[in-house]
Amino acid sequence: MTTVDEPRSFPAAIPERLDPDPTLADLRAQPMIRVRLPYGEPAWLATRYEDVKTVLGDPRFSRAAGAGRDEPRVRPMIPPPGNILGMDPPEHSRLRRLVMKAFTMRRIEQLRPRVQRLADELVDGMRAAGPPSDLVADFALPLPVAVICELLGVPYEDRGDFRYWSDAFMSTTRYPQDEVVSCARAMNGYMAGLIRKRRAEPRDDLISALVEARDEHDKLSEEEMLSLAQAILIAGHETTASQIPNFVYVLLHHPAQLAAMDDIPRAVEELMRFVPLGLGTGIPRYALEDLELGGVLVRAGEPVLPSIPSANRDSEVFPGAERLDLTRDGVSHIGFGHGAHHCLGAPLARMELQVAVGTLFGRLRGLRLAEGEAGIGWKAGLSTRGPERMPVAWD
Repeated sequence: MTTVDEPRSFPAAIPERLDPDPTLADLRAQPMIRVRLPYGEPAWLATRYEDVKTVLGDPRFSRAAGAGRDEPRVRPMIPPPGNILGMDPPEHSRLRRLVMKAFTMRRIEQLRPRVQRLADELVDGMRAAGPPSDLVADFALPLPVAVICELLGVPYEDRGDFRYWSDAFMSTTRYPQDEVVSCARAMNGYMAGLIRKRRAEPRDDLISALVEARDEHDKLSEEEMLSLAQAILIAGHETTASQIPNFVYVLLHHPAQLAAMDDIPRAVEELMRFVPLGLGTGIPRYALEDLELGGVLVRAGEPVLPSIPSANRDSEVFPGAERLDLTRDGVSHIGFGHGAHHCLGAPLARMELQVAVGTLFGRLRGLRLAEGEAGIGWKAGLSTRGPERMPVAWD
């Protein structure tokens, strides 16, 4: 085991566009190191696949233990208490069970025809208007937003407001802290208003189901219900809306792979492995006891940051990991996380991404960047990466 050095700043530089931080490849060859993010206390950084899976899945690492701590993070705001992302089983499991029925494989496959119709309608609109079209505004955003609005019971016409609030929640430097706090309050009030409406007039949606679980079965508190509904709304569209243009961008820059793409579900799994969504580190877990991990001794009470983008590029697990290979079989990536906090909406996201990739490249022959690299407007100051504007054309 190694000795503890002074924490180093991480990420050393936010990588541009969609390439992982180049320092991660070197770090995987070393024992874990101590790092310091822009906010919070120092932490260990896990970069290898097996170490990251251990941090995410071993009950000796806790999310709940971060309560009241100055958690290492890239955003100024610390998530409020009662957030499902800050819980451990059994509390986390209790809340997760309340919404799992909406995201089962069977339920998601029943939704596939509806999502396909939405995707076709969006492409119809793009074709009717003619190129160029902004892939983000005209397809990547409205598709997952419409789906999560229907599932949750949020009016689609309010999408502008909750998109703004979502960006504020994801802000690292884009918005000042007082604006982030103001957005959090606005979203809280908005969701509380929807809950009141569903109490008065229940519908066949997830908010109504949560209200029933609260009022008739006492399975969650009012604060937990509010927090859970907000988390589903944000997570239910943000990551997919970012990954759709990310996947298109990567495929357009790998024309040989694109030309050979014959299995959309398999391609989506490889793209999930290859394309990093975040800035390089995940939500910290705190060690509940002294243990050895990645060649170092992690003491009880110390936080460890799992780097999912690094784990998904570990050549010990994925031969030729730095190469996109759409024929790769059995891709056991952890792009949706692992363990108790494995993404609840992973089946929905997978299905939406499969529909999106298949529809865009199946119906827009010769899909390409309309203005080259210069036309893409990349996100800045947010904890998710991807284009905010992506003009495309087709034959």
